[in-house]
Amino acid sequence: MKKRFFMKTAAAIALAAGMVPGMLTAQEVTLRLHQFLPPPATVPKHILKPWAAAVEEAAGGKVKIEHYDAMALGGPPPALFDQAVDGVADITMTVVGYTPGRFPRTEVFELPFMMTDPVATAKAFQEMVETDLQESEYGDVKVLGAWVHGPGVIHTENGVSKLEDMEGLKLRGPTRVITDMLNELGATPVGMPLPAIPEALSKGVIDGTVIPWEVTPAIKLSDLVSNHTEFSGDEALYTATIIMVMNKDKYESLPDDVKAAIDQESGMKLAEMASRIMYEYDAPGRAIAEGKGNNIVTLDAAEVARFKEKAQPVIERWIADMESKGIDGAALIEEAKALIKKHGG
Repeated sequence: MKKRFFMKTAAAIALAAGMVPGMLTAQEVTLRLHQFLPPPATVPKHILKPWAAAVEEAAGGKVKIEHYDAMALGGPPPALFDQAVDGVADITMTVVGYTPGRFPRTEVFELPFMMTDPVATAKAFQEMVETDLQESEYGDVKVLGAWVHGPGVIHTENGVSKLEDMEGLKLRGPTRVITDMLNELGATPVGMPLPAIPEALSKGVIDGTVIPWEVTPAIKLSDLVSNHTEFSGDEALYTATIIMVMNKDKYESLPDDVKAAIDQESGMKLAEMASRIMYEYDAPGRAIAEGKGNNIVTLDAAEVARFKEKAQPVIERWIADMESKGIDGAALIEEAKALIKKHGG
């Protein structure tokens, strides 16, 4: 009896001290990652979940990242940024432009024909976050990564093969700058988050949308419209800015080794990885449309030049708007272009 009592007592002491085999690898922290895309979409499946797995491995099992896709924690996509600020979720991924006008400096990367190479543009965006935007625009959170998607494509039922075909089209636009551009090109822009596109198309609220090829399979867009318009040349019609952010207090409360694991897999590494994967998955999305026999038009250089010239007032208005906010928009454009070039764009 004494021997058995001693063994039980020793086990209890070991348990209290965390000495039982396996206890040292127990997870100490759980983080909730919330975002708006369905689980099979490129970003959650091929970016966010692999990123989280890499963080968990680097932290040696001391952190577990739970995934809440498709707004599973509630609220609309535009609420995601503030959910990270308020701690509703520990980490959120969102399109910056879902909160129009709130992050004006970031909009420089969404200006018409600003983007050349998406990976270079993402790295430029991330560098600007690290040198300026983390403090000037994102001070309420810790930015884990900033990136952009591949070239924006026009997807419609009736097709766009020249500038005049834009006239009167009701097109969904993702952000303030891009809806302004669509309006300037002759369309009637309708702002809405990406998950709302299928229903809006089926009800005739919109005639089409602008999104990259990469995300079209997630909303089965090639089943909903049969015409797609691409732009030739190095400059894309547009891109949208994307960020993943973390509640600042939660980050600061983490053990140093867990913070180090997050930092190791975030920043420029995440920006480059995310933009590269999104760009690579443009090809499978395009292939689905081809396989369905949809019509894909690539505008030639002359027609692209017409679109570019028509969109110029958007840039001029944006510069004037920045000036009204005390921001040198023209200088910001030059800085963005220089950073894109620096990173290979």
